[in-house]
Amino acid sequence: MSERTFPAPSTVSEQARAWLAFDGGELSYPAAGDTEAWLAMAERANRSTAQRFPVSELPVHVEDLDAGGATVYAARPHEAGDDPVFLWMHPGGLLVGGGDACRATTARTALSTGMLVWGVDYRLPPLHPYPAALDDALAAYRHLLRDRDPSRVFVGGDSAGGNIAAALLLRAKDAGLPMPAALVLNTPQVDLTEAGDTFQTLAGVDNVLRSLRATNALYAAGADLRDPYLSPLFGELSGFPPAFLRSGTRDLFLSNTVRMHRGLRDAGVAAELHVFEAMPHGGFGGDTPEDREAAAEQRRFLGKHGAWPVPTKVGQNCCRTS
Repeated sequence: MSERTFPAPSTVSEQARAWLAFDGGELSYPAAGDTEAWLAMAERANRSTAQRFPVSELPVHVEDLDAGGATVYAARPHEAGDDPVFLWMHPGGLLVGGGDACRATTARTALSTGMLVWGVDYRLPPLHPYPAALDDALAAYRHLLRDRDPSRVFVGGDSAGGNIAAALLLRAKDAGLPMPAALVLNTPQVDLTEAGDTFQTLAGVDNVLRSLRATNALYAAGADLRDPYLSPLFGELSGFPPAFLRSGTRDLFLSNTVRMHRGLRDAGVAAELHVFEAMPHGGFGGDTPEDREAAAEQRRFLGKHGAWPVPTKVGQNCCRTS
């Protein structure tokens, strides 16, 4: 029997179909104890991201901050003010995305949201495994709350950043800290056990992402992957603020996203789920009609919860349930 193929459907834009023709290929990981090889892999990935998205070419001002000991890149579009703040956690499989890569993706997130974004350059393995990243996120959150009312603070993250963002709220709640105005989880990596259905059904269908079991183990450094601070899906989600969740029908993390949505709803949290047609992990590269519509939905959600006035119209190409 020949290997299955998954041609791009006619139901998405030409640009999206071109993105679906890309094949990320298989990725081999170093041996668990080969620290130098892991560091070299991360450095290559971070350099590629920083070169792909040069901050100097964007209409965004970026300032490096020390937020309670955590490194933060404060990115503000030229037309945006200094309040409210979107505390954002970068993607990267709990391995990559730091340094100049974090600065670059934070700047792009500021443009996408139109807000002042604090991108947390959280520490990562192999040198800094769990709980270093979560410690950094909590330090930045505490620092923000010193100067701003929680109603003016929004928290979110993409992919691995969604893990850190959701775990941050669990830890903040356990510490007796107030919740932010809202939470944004874009295709979040909230179950490091990879137990969801789409880890089977969409393996090889998602042209961007493969299993991250190797990096999950590196990040956890022997801790139980079902610990809610590692896999927030298993946490007590009651008391969370309103949440926005996004995924796609080809996203390996679709099960992560829909299970987190159900967990939030079951806990009494107002949560929106947006699932886009044929979208793989992370979207279609950032500049397709579908990507722009996803960004518009996120801006609408943020505006609804106090970031700015709600737009009068958004697109109609995604599925939303509340």
